Amino acid sequence: MTKWCFNYESGKYENIDRNGFSWDQGKYVNNWDDSEYLREEEEEERRHREEEEEEEERRYRKNRNRYW
Repeated sequence: MTKWCFNYESGKYENIDRNGFSWDQGKYVNNWDDSEYLREEEEEERRHREEEEEEEERRYRKNRNRYW
């Protein structure tokens, strides 16, 4: 999947995949704005952490209730 990213080399927005391949130019580019991909990764990491914390809380409550 590509995202609409700014390519500093061409000075244009292009469809660039996560690895830096510009589908518009048909080649890899080195100097492009990957902030959309970074934002997506950070969001996925945050969501994963939240899910782990929720699961840990459920296990804690389950174990706590076992002894009451």
